[in-house]
Amino acid sequence: MVRYLDEGEFPLAEEEALRLYRAMRRARFFDEKALTLQRQGRLGVYAPFMGQEAAQVGVALALEERDWVVPSYRESAMLLAKGLPIHTLILYWRAHPAGWRFPEGVRAVNPYIPIATQIPQAVGLALAGRYRGEDWVVATSIGDGGTSEGDFHEGLNFAAVFGAPVVFLVQNNGYAISVPKSRQMKVDYVARRAEGYGMPGVVVDGNDAFAVYLEAKKAVERARKGEGPTLLEALTYRLAPHTTSDDPSRYRSKEEEEAWRAKDPILRLRKALEGRGLWDEEAEKALLLELEEEFQRELALADEAPEPRPEEIVEHVYAEMGPDQRRAWEALRRGLHVEEVE
Repeated sequence: MVRYLDEGEFPLAEEEALRLYRAMRRARFFDEKALTLQRQGRLGVYAPFMGQEAAQVGVALALEERDWVVPSYRESAMLLAKGLPIHTLILYWRAHPAGWRFPEGVRAVNPYIPIATQIPQAVGLALAGRYRGEDWVVATSIGDGGTSEGDFHEGLNFAAVFGAPVVFLVQNNGYAISVPKSRQMKVDYVARRAEGYGMPGVVVDGNDAFAVYLEAKKAVERARKGEGPTLLEALTYRLAPHTTSDDPSRYRSKEEEEAWRAKDPILRLRKALEGRGLWDEEAEKALLLELEEEFQRELALADEAPEPRPEEIVEHVYAEMGPDQRRAWEALRRGLHVEEVE
């Protein structure tokens, strides 16, 4: 059932493959820097994605500028590939209100922290585009653990019934925090559940950037042609902890981690590029220097963000503040308790 590419197959144009590699390497660079910032006390609790770059970036680059991504909390790589500035992402992980305001033109919503609540909302966004006469596709992502939530099933059923233009990416990294897939479900692949909702289910090698990108392209094209949603399951592995407060050694072995580290999606893609004479050590050094310079500029921008006003915490709940938000905003602005606001 899993879609594998043949060994040595190079199915993309050279420029396309290089774009994919650079985006994945940039994402990994951010992930490594974010972990360092968190350990320094300069970032809040952070959810690393190391090892899952092919799945996230492959889907993001399969989209067009007009399309949307609706991510969960682990999709920093997807957001970066969709165009979110690094300094905005840093501020998001600092819980700074400026990190909640995505720039105009970046069609992405803030990452969802509650598990699976993004799924039905992604479907709503997709249908909103149809009602507005917009030709956008929505890609949303979830982990294998999140597929056990009711929101996941309700969202898929709704999308299938109404033919919503959605690509559901399941990043199956084998664990729902510490619970292995074998303790979550009896099916061998999450994608088998798609049949029950009347949509295609595709399983792909989630560490093969080419395979993810090509299957995501097909799913996006189906959605844009009005053929409805697709469930795309990417088999991958989280090389880092679940979050910076997690200790994965309590539930998985070093041998398992090392076996998956040998399948690192970035190393696989780099070897493919080197085999075609498109990449070498000098190119890698030049890219890393470029990424370091970019990150330091973006970090400086994040560090320069003004101290947030207390009332900003309720300014982003809805497009327009309702009575409850207005009272809370007034109280925070004036340094009062909410009940003191008339």
